[in-house]
Amino acid sequence: MPSASPLSIKEFFESDNLLTLDQLQQLEYAAGTSQLTEIRQVVGDLTRRVEAGEKRESVLARAGVGAYVLSRQSQADRLLATVSADGVALFAHGQCLTSLGRPDEAAARFEAASRLGVDSVGCALRRAGAIRAAGRVDEAEKLLRSVAASAASRAEYSFQMGCIWADRGDSLTAVEYFERAVDMDPHHSRALFWLAAENALRGNDDEAVRLYERSLSRPPFYIGALLNLGLLYEDRENYQAAAFCFRRVREYDANNQFAELYLKDIEATQGMYYDEDHAKQEARMKQLLGRPVTDFELSVRSRNCLQAMNIVTLGDLTEVSEQELLAGKNFGETSLMEIRELLQAHGLRIGQHLHKIHSREHIVDQSLSPEEQAMMNKLVTDLNLSVRSRKCMSRLNIQTVGQLCQRTPDELLASRNFGVTSLNEIREKLKDVGMRLRND
Repeated sequence: MPSASPLSIKEFFESDNLLTLDQLQQLEYAAGTSQLTEIRQVVGDLTRRVEAGEKRESVLARAGVGAYVLSRQSQADRLLATVSADGVALFAHGQCLTSLGRPDEAAARFEAASRLGVDSVGCALRRAGAIRAAGRVDEAEKLLRSVAASAASRAEYSFQMGCIWADRGDSLTAVEYFERAVDMDPHHSRALFWLAAENALRGNDDEAVRLYERSLSRPPFYIGALLNLGLLYEDRENYQAAAFCFRRVREYDANNQFAELYLKDIEATQGMYYDEDHAKQEARMKQLLGRPVTDFELSVRSRNCLQAMNIVTLGDLTEVSEQELLAGKNFGETSLMEIRELLQAHGLRIGQHLHKIHSREHIVDQSLSPEEQAMMNKLVTDLNLSVRSRKCMSRLNIQTVGQLCQRTPDELLASRNFGVTSLNEIREKLKDVGMRLRND
């Protein structure tokens, strides 16, 4: 925990001494306070000096570390790329490279920082994370086990072990490790991020929002957390908070296309007309379709026939054809007329929602190969969609890739909070598995 006394920003950035981990932690803490404005100003001044030809490593190191704390990862990478003697700067650079998706370079920087005397256990933990991100999970676990005696009491160790289990598909064990990391360090932003993502995946939106907000309580901020939180806010129609998140992303990454597109979607969504009467009508219809057939006066024969066919509600009657009813044992024209009259009295008809049953069935097409058939019946959750797209799939009751492929672009765009950005994501995900939307 950083000391309570405020860090002297001017002295920190003007010093020519090597950085310490304690100073890095103090700077991260200061960036979450009213000192943030001063940090931005000083880092801007130092960066301009570098661009003007300043070559001193102490200036590059402190300007780069400042950019890292401000979540300007690309800028930090440019500044720290030539630093070689400041171990803490190398440690910060390793974290930048991890965020930028360059794990092998990150691992090398953590190893170099360790050789320069920076917390060898901490560097090993971060290096294990970079190795895992590069796809070498077994190697990463071996490295973690090798430092377990010294590292097991650290939140970072539990976090990295959680990542190992997550990569191996054991989400329950992974969550246990992430929760342990947060218990050790309530501000461990990456563990909070993973827990938030797990809750969002399971539909626990309230808990996901709370955890994402906690993960953003202290710099450096993670763009992924801001984007996901913005999407959750938007799904709750809290457009002002969502726009704030997406604008913050653009502050850290001016070229982030997702933030730009999501902001445009919000502008389009806020211009949409919400028909409250239509929503109430849909709610009444849902209640009507859920009423049991036993609530109505039917003949004993009709009631017994419906029970034998496992038809329980009025909604069930709208999802079968007259031919299917007549195929039931002892179900004749008299019973059919009785059912017709019952549904007509409530503004319904037999088979009017028959398409819903077909949309829920597995796609069976003899013209498809076994591989194509398996892909059509694959769950949409396996496509790794964004929060917004997953919400749309849930609202439209789309469970499989085959059901998704039966939808047209216009049908998806008609769903609340589903814009062009989400449509393009769906198209790309389907393209990756050799599929496409209807009429595309």
